[in-house]
Amino acid sequence: MTRSLDDPIFFFRDIILRVLGGRTNEQWIAQYGSSHQHPVNRVCHTLGIPTILLSAPVFITSIFFHRLWLYALALFLVGWIFQFIGHAFEGKPPEFFHDWRFLFVGVRWWWAKIHGKA
Repeated sequence: MTRSLDDPIFFFRDIILRVLGGRTNEQWIAQYGSSHQHPVNRVCHTLGIPTILLSAPVFITSIFFHRLWLYALALFLVGWIFQFIGHAFEGKPPEFFHDWRFLFVGVRWWWAKIHGKA
């Protein structure tokens, strides 16, 4: 099979590889984990990340049930507060201050952590 710019599979694969900066998923998670060593920070992220994730479907549901947007906002803010409290204990700024792509690594780190791989 030859590589062609007209082939959407190769096109999207190239975009994904560029966005990932040539790193594997494991390398991203390892770097994320290295700046999340303090036990309080790890607990704060273990609670904060799913809280932020939960805010998304609650927000979408608020389209139909208008009062839910306050709960979505509260979940979103509480999740971020947990994470910033954790970083205060860690003594390091969040990784996404240096590289925006780490905003998407946190969820993968959390998933690996709850499955005993981080």
